[in-house]
Amino acid sequence: MINTKILFRSLILLLFFVAKTNAQEVLTLEDAVKIALENNYEIKIASNNLLINKTNVTTGNAGMLPKATATIVDNNAIQNLSQTRTDGTVNTLNNAKSNSLNYGVGLDWTIFDGFKMFAKLEQLKELQKLSEAQLKLTIITKISDVHAAYFDLVQQQQQLVALDSTIVISNQRLTLAQNRFSIGKASKLEVLNAQVDLNTDRVTVLRQKELYANTKILLNQILARDAKTNFIVVDSIIVDSQLLLPELTALAEKQNPQLESQIINKRVSELQLKQIKATRYPTVKVNSGYNFAESQSSLGFTTQSSARGLNYGFSASLNLFDGFAQNRNEKIAKIQIENSKMIIDQQTLSLNSALATSYQTYLTNLELIALEEKNAAIAKQNLNITLDKFRIGTITTLEFRTAQLNYVNAKVRYSNAQFQAKLSEIALKELAGSLSF
Repeated sequence: MINTKILFRSLILLLFFVAKTNAQEVLTLEDAVKIALENNYEIKIASNNLLINKTNVTTGNAGMLPKATATIVDNNAIQNLSQTRTDGTVNTLNNAKSNSLNYGVGLDWTIFDGFKMFAKLEQLKELQKLSEAQLKLTIITKISDVHAAYFDLVQQQQQLVALDSTIVISNQRLTLAQNRFSIGKASKLEVLNAQVDLNTDRVTVLRQKELYANTKILLNQILARDAKTNFIVVDSIIVDSQLLLPELTALAEKQNPQLESQIINKRVSELQLKQIKATRYPTVKVNSGYNFAESQSSLGFTTQSSARGLNYGFSASLNLFDGFAQNRNEKIAKIQIENSKMIIDQQTLSLNSALATSYQTYLTNLELIALEEKNAAIAKQNLNITLDKFRIGTITTLEFRTAQLNYVNAKVRYSNAQFQAKLSEIALKELAGSLSF
């Protein structure tokens, strides 16, 4: 077993790491998701697009309400006039002034358009649902990115701990080599090899710290906050091993946002066809208004007049022939509906294929977790035995280094297996539309 000195150094390293940890923010996955929902720009843009479509869902926008218009027209003129009456009398006036003033309120209301306005209102509601599905897709995609980046940090943090522990062992090896060299039981070559391996481990740790820091920046970017915000993540990855393909498939058919969007698009196309067919019916409008009119003229039989009163009526129109545009538009709309059906079938097939592929990867990764966990335990036991033998000088430094690297690699593979399994779980839940946020 590892001697007391090594345990003491490992404890000091652990306490240092804990102290450093306490000085930083511990960012949980739930907190990261909450920050992303509040800050991420793509989610904000999608939310605003939904707000636009919600605002558009009104009876007025569908054409169901009347339109009232207030008008005022004031015309003035200065002219040189000449008038010849029937009796031959000629009247002339230079710089004659005249003006007319008309103002009033008019009402125009389409009371029947072949039910086009009702189809339009339903279409606006479907477009709102489409924006809701697109917002859900944006949220799920971004939350999936948060999950992936977060657990990438977790596995890198685990690997840093493993690498830090191997540096402790490499330091112990160098100390042992120096002590053995000082009493003549080892050559200078053994000391140099130990120093080279220690430096190699330090380089590996530096590279790992660089990758860890860059992944932190990436997660901060997804969370739309300062890239320099410092934090740490939890130290474990828990994989949901109870996912079942039939349940995931059933969920995906109900709530996958991409499939949901295609179903809504088909409904929008059907409502578009209804609006086009509505033009085969007559359009009936009623109108009314109350107007005031005043006029003045410097020359003429009537120098001043005024009028006020109510006017009302109705109009009807029917398209009799438009160059076969009606038939052409209906045919195009029907083809668009057919295309929507095929896109839904295509999306369903693609979704089921992606689920089946991801699920197989998920099962494989679960098996790899169990295997790599056993390998890590065996590698640790082997390292302990090898270190004891190295202390008493019964094995070579090469054998010791091999055991040490095997232990580090086993820990890294185990951490990576957990991470890959977690990515598979995230992918499956994203496809099923059940990723929690």
